[in-house]
Amino acid sequence: MTLPNSDLHSTLLGIDSCAASDALDRLGISGVADGISSRTGALNRIAGRVITVHIVPRTDDMPRPHLCTRAIMSADPGDVIVIDNGGRLDVSCWGGLLSLAAVQQQVAGVVLDGACRDVQEAIELQFPVFAKGTTPRTARGRIVEESFGEPIFVSGIAVAAGDYVIADPTGITFVPRAHIDEVVSLAKRIIDKESEMAKSVKDGKSIIDVMHDKKFD
Repeated sequence: MTLPNSDLHSTLLGIDSCAASDALDRLGISGVADGISSRTGALNRIAGRVITVHIVPRTDDMPRPHLCTRAIMSADPGDVIVIDNGGRLDVSCWGGLLSLAAVQQQVAGVVLDGACRDVQEAIELQFPVFAKGTTPRTARGRIVEESFGEPIFVSGIAVAAGDYVIADPTGITFVPRAHIDEVVSLAKRIIDKESEMAKSVKDGKSIIDVMHDKKFD
């Protein structure tokens, strides 16, 4: 049975993206979103439930809510906003005012399949932003929010609202909600096993023997 949200959040923060990826590999599930990295500090690590946003090019002049504002206001503390802007690097889909509002709402961080701007503001707010790139170019007149809370793709990985994400200096790993218990259990076993192996190396054992394939069975 899945842990309560607060307990699950704490547990996920203790699992890095590598252990989660290894667990997904053992289950035959793809979850690593390539090409996205921290823009606000190498030590950033976030984990939490996903709120999805889908961004598309603007094709009309109709007024509408600014992108990502509805997602921020719907978030529970510890949630992570994940944005599908198709990997575009020529226009920002996240900026300083959004970071400020997200901090006010206790959002854990944001993951963008696209570019961000106002990076210094996010750093000053200590708000983690993971993105494919940065640009000063505004979203206004260029892109709009098509939906939030609907299925999206992030670097080719299918992501749904209510899934989970672990983002750290190594990369981004998404975990489908239906497999969260299995992944957490496997990842914790993997972490324990690697801790034993690290102790063996510190005790003077040969890395050849410690990392032999048979040790990973």
